[in-house]
Amino acid sequence: MLLGNAVNIVGAITNFTCVVESGTLASAARSLGVSAASVSQNIARLEEHLGVRLLARTTRQMALTEAGRVYYDKVRHIPRELDLAKQAVDKGLDLQEHLTIATLSSVGRHLLAPLLPAFGRRYPRLAIELVSANHRADHLREKIDVSIRIAAQLDDRLVARVIASRPFLICASPEYLRDAGTPTSPEELRSHSCLVLRYATNGRFLPWEFVRDGVHFDAPVNPSMISDDIDMLAQMAVNGGGITRLADFVAQPLIERGLLVTLFDELHQTAGQAMSEPMQIFACVTDHTSLTPKVRALIDYLKEALNQC
Repeated sequence: MLLGNAVNIVGAITNFTCVVESGTLASAARSLGVSAASVSQNIARLEEHLGVRLLARTTRQMALTEAGRVYYDKVRHIPRELDLAKQAVDKGLDLQEHLTIATLSSVGRHLLAPLLPAFGRRYPRLAIELVSANHRADHLREKIDVSIRIAAQLDDRLVARVIASRPFLICASPEYLRDAGTPTSPEELRSHSCLVLRYATNGRFLPWEFVRDGVHFDAPVNPSMISDDIDMLAQMAVNGGGITRLADFVAQPLIERGLLVTLFDELHQTAGQAMSEPMQIFACVTDHTSLTPKVRALIDYLKEALNQC
């Protein structure tokens, strides 16, 4: 019974520190892969256990009380220490199972395929299968252990956890910009040929999302060419087809070769300029029981590797 109470308190501390560091209940819940209501209840139990109010809640914001600041300073290291301890244990596991990973073809091609050999060397007796899944993959029917998805792929039936964030770059070939002119703001994109991704799951165009001075907006685009494959759009852009929006891991090699250039000074942002919203990458499982040692080992590895490359 004492062990159960200790585990509950540690979990509540993890919820509390995550809320403080992410700023809101909703963002903490997304990071932890649970509901906002669950996070709120855990913090309430922690406050009841301590007999003090840790967070001052209003309809618009959440702030630390004086007691909350003192408590946070004392416990903020605990989740990190526990995570490091778990990683040390996971690295010692002799995993001998089969691990099936599903992901978008572009993410698999450019991000996961280069990283998985090192993961495989860490767990040499683990058989790894990487599956291309541009469709709405069914974990149970297709026997998928974990899927690596972007926001447009998220499914209410799955538990999703953010593992990385990568920039989107607005790009065009030098030849296209020479002939059509260079837009200086996202609002000018309506006058240009835009190469747009149609998402295979729902048939919709993925919006070109920006933020300027804290205000989020979708840029007006004029789709002149459409594809459901990001690498096809990249090649259309390289050959002068128009302006497109690419994840950095697709665009950067082409930029380095001089085949594409970025617009709106995407790589060197200054105050008052519009910035393309980043791509968030999620690890998704059917439920918390699916976070087996092999899946946890993969998620921990990808969180570290994707945020370094």
